[in-house]
Amino acid sequence: MIRLLIVEDSALMRKLLGRIFTDEGDFELAFARDGAEALAMIGNFDPDVVTLDIHMPQMDGLDCLDRIMLEHPCPVVMVSSLTDEGAEETLAALEMGAVDFIAKPSRAISLEIDELAPRLVEKVRMASTVRVRRSKRLAERVRQAQQVAKVVVTPAASTPHLRVAAVTPRGLVLIGASTGGPPALDKVLAPLTADFPWPVVVAQHMPASFTGPLSRRLNSICALEVSELIGQTVLEAGNIYIAKGDADVIISKRAGKLVAMPAPVDARWLWHPSVERMVTTAMQHVAPEALIGVLMTGMGTDGATAMTALKHAGGHTIAESEETAVVWGMPGELVHLGGATEVLPLDRISIRLSERLA
Repeated sequence: MIRLLIVEDSALMRKLLGRIFTDEGDFELAFARDGAEALAMIGNFDPDVVTLDIHMPQMDGLDCLDRIMLEHPCPVVMVSSLTDEGAEETLAALEMGAVDFIAKPSRAISLEIDELAPRLVEKVRMASTVRVRRSKRLAERVRQAQQVAKVVVTPAASTPHLRVAAVTPRGLVLIGASTGGPPALDKVLAPLTADFPWPVVVAQHMPASFTGPLSRRLNSICALEVSELIGQTVLEAGNIYIAKGDADVIISKRAGKLVAMPAPVDARWLWHPSVERMVTTAMQHVAPEALIGVLMTGMGTDGATAMTALKHAGGHTIAESEETAVVWGMPGELVHLGGATEVLPLDRISIRLSERLA
């Protein structure tokens, strides 16, 4: 049995969530109406997973999460609203140690809950398998983030190089991530220096309302310019492009220049923005040796087949190692298929990218 603590101030939402997991047959449930009540229960109940609403009376979800990660570390799935404020708070929660999030229904809860149920159950089951480390206090994390912002990494055995002008680049870095991706992207993208010579395109599985706040947050800590791909965009060195959520991103050429653009989701791919589709379209317009694919933490297999094809065609691929991935689904599949040129822990990926392009 999976012990699940549902922390939710809405009586209706508690009832509906309780029904979802009771119907599964292998969940033992407990309920709390706010963060303070959750903290009082968590020691005795010892949950395998907590679902945690963000907006609650007495103690909100972020304060409660901070205490959970410090005092009783366990996997937490945030329940968030599809608003800019909800996105910012959810990204903060992921940075604080939450494993994943699920968006609340935007219309009548009772009408959308059946559509929500399979994804929620899948995320909670996955979260129950994650090992969570004891967290630092929130104030410590904020100070640390301020200290490492705009970090400059000098690759070993390489010489300094001049800033590359924003012209047609010689190659392209493609990054795919899902569950656990936002804090992992911090660690890979923040150390890249302003003269990094290839543009970077990121497909992070997320709703559309979250990728804008994600790109703004990354832009505040990266030396490279970070923006959300909201239309056809010429890819230039010195830039990181975050694919818009609830859509796919395709790589193409226009007037001889490499471009990226959002595209309506295609049912042939299960996850969006699709890493598989991004890499496949890039290979149609860029020589394999001018592509580097990076597949990081995430549930499922998105990107593994395309990056395996990229490696076999002569491209370079990096899979995040199991020791650092929150979920080793996507990078693990790449390794299983024999498609990883290298398997690296998270803190080595940015260094390796800089070394290869120095």
